[in-house]
Amino acid sequence: MRSSRPASYGRRFAPPARTIPTMRYPLPLAICLALSAVACAPSAPPAPPPLTDFTTNSGAPLTPEQQAVSFEHADLHFKVDPEARRLEGDATLTFRLKSPLKRVVLDLDRNLPIDAVEVDGQRVAASAYRNTDGHLDIDLPHPLDTGATTAVRVIYHGRPHTAVKPPWDGGMVWSTTPSGQPWIASAVEGEGCDIFWPCIDHPTGRPKLVDEHVTVPAPLVAVGNGVAIGMEEKDGMRTYHWRAHEVSTYGISLNIGPYRELTATYKSRFGDSYPMHYWYVDDEAKARTLFAEFPHMLDFLEGTIGPYPFRSEKMGVVETPYKGMEHQTVNAYGNNYAKTPYGYDDLLQHELSHEWFGNQVTNVNWDDMWIHEAFATYMQPLYAESIGGKQAYFASLMRLRSILANRHAIVSGTPRREEDVYNDDRGGPGQDIYNKGALMLHTLRNLIGDDAFYRSVRLMVYGTENPLPGNFAPRYGTTKEFIDIVDKVTGKDMGWFFNVYLYQAALPELQVKQDGTLLHLSWRVPGNGPFPLPVDVKVGDRVVTLPMADGKGDVTLPAENTLYVVDPDSKLLRRDVGMEAYGEYARQHRGKNR
Repeated sequence: MRSSRPASYGRRFAPPARTIPTMRYPLPLAICLALSAVACAPSAPPAPPPLTDFTTNSGAPLTPEQQAVSFEHADLHFKVDPEARRLEGDATLTFRLKSPLKRVVLDLDRNLPIDAVEVDGQRVAASAYRNTDGHLDIDLPHPLDTGATTAVRVIYHGRPHTAVKPPWDGGMVWSTTPSGQPWIASAVEGEGCDIFWPCIDHPTGRPKLVDEHVTVPAPLVAVGNGVAIGMEEKDGMRTYHWRAHEVSTYGISLNIGPYRELTATYKSRFGDSYPMHYWYVDDEAKARTLFAEFPHMLDFLEGTIGPYPFRSEKMGVVETPYKGMEHQTVNAYGNNYAKTPYGYDDLLQHELSHEWFGNQVTNVNWDDMWIHEAFATYMQPLYAESIGGKQAYFASLMRLRSILANRHAIVSGTPRREEDVYNDDRGGPGQDIYNKGALMLHTLRNLIGDDAFYRSVRLMVYGTENPLPGNFAPRYGTTKEFIDIVDKVTGKDMGWFFNVYLYQAALPELQVKQDGTLLHLSWRVPGNGPFPLPVDVKVGDRVVTLPMADGKGDVTLPAENTLYVVDPDSKLLRRDVGMEAYGEYARQHRGKNR
């Protein structure tokens, strides 16, 4: 994370600048002074037992039983008690069998006690299900064959895990608005959907259809994924019904508060229209200023990548008591309406970009998480350029360049859990999946050209080079697939490029030596493999492009003291000793300078 403001978003965002009010003291000050500090502390339920390692880490390998099913429908009922920080859940999950099955295996935090389980409408005995480490195993009354469907209902309750530092260390966020009203949200990318509902906690576990029924005390509002179906109010409680399709597993969210709403219709460059919504809790003037940015960002992304993927539902944003998250069709926003020198709210833009990179195309495994974050991060310099020109573009890239770690490869080539990717002490690339990944895309774009670059991106995102509203659906992507796409579009074997930038930790080093009037350039890369990345050299008023076919190239200077500039247009991501020195300085002095 950057010390000033975060370089990009999702789970690595720094805590918001504003202070979220805590619960008020339950007793008058005079009484508090007479009692112990413990007696006067804000009342909060005791913490539940720690999460198991399995629940803490999203994306463990699928069990054979989970691989045997297609997740057709999740019908989720949540009753939320803000005061007790308690959740009552009732989830009916429908599966179609791809192979014979004797039991259903779900993922659910074991700290949420189960009240009952039903299979196809019949209550099963308590001995037929068990939850030890977070795997909820449910024995079917009788084996089912390929092609059959089964509906499993799980009724449960409890206090879901409370987020420690959302969205990095996630869970449920129990907060209050500036006016003291309940303000609740989920943030579970790292820990996964099993924090508050029984699911298949893996990127490929997304259900085809989701119905969310959220019951909260009136007059609170519950905002969910997809389309609002209706709201019923009875006995002081409100139940909101939302319906969404193909929702990413950690993209299913709870958002509860005294929300007010801004809405408008966006007229797309593709000739159709769809609704924009923003739910906010307090400052209407600032909310309207943020809302005014929505159509500009949508037009940029639709013009640069292609159609907004979820136009049949909505483009939605909800204000949350934590920084942000790419919850499908209802992105979490908690940036406190921060201003940047680039003229836009960069958190809003980043999270919106995830509707394309993360929600429309989802990584098959967390080891491919750079597909979500590198592309979403690269959209920010591109958007800055669309507003402020080249200066804003390169300033944004320089900001990313200054904080690279280069300690671990972006892609390991083996399946990983989410936290294994984000944690440096586990050998994960951490923030490099954002910053280094974005800079790699900048270099790739300069290498293969805009046409080939954006054709490749569209193929990965939509599965077609010519996406139009209605001719694509959410899909999964992998690192290998993207490399194969680039090879196909360019007609070249680009393995050498991706091997260095994605599968190696160290950056390529361009060695420059002068011998009289002869300038020798050579690439040095990890593993000493081929690296024919062309290099521009500006000599006087002319620019010479060296093909570097064998990793080497020479330029003849007019005179020994002729000034020259290597890579004058900053096309290349390469080792920079000055940046390394700055990075070391910044690490040593972090927090010392105000």
